[in-house]
Amino acid sequence: MNDDDSVQQQLEALKAEHQQLDRQIAELTAQPSLDQIHLARLKRRKLHLKDQIQRILDNRTPDIIA
Repeated sequence: MNDDDSVQQQLEALKAEHQQLDRQIAELTAQPSLDQIHLARLKRRKLHLKDQIQRILDNRTPDIIA
């Protein structure tokens, strides 16, 4: 397994966790007894994952000098 494969696996794992958090947030907001603190933590984690995913994608894209 080379470095590109491990980065791709990490990226896929982050995306899967991001989607799982999205589903959890949707389920939590549908409940009548909404736990605001738990919801905020899930949203913060989801945003952190999004930032990690974007950082990986940015590092994979070569810089082009114009």
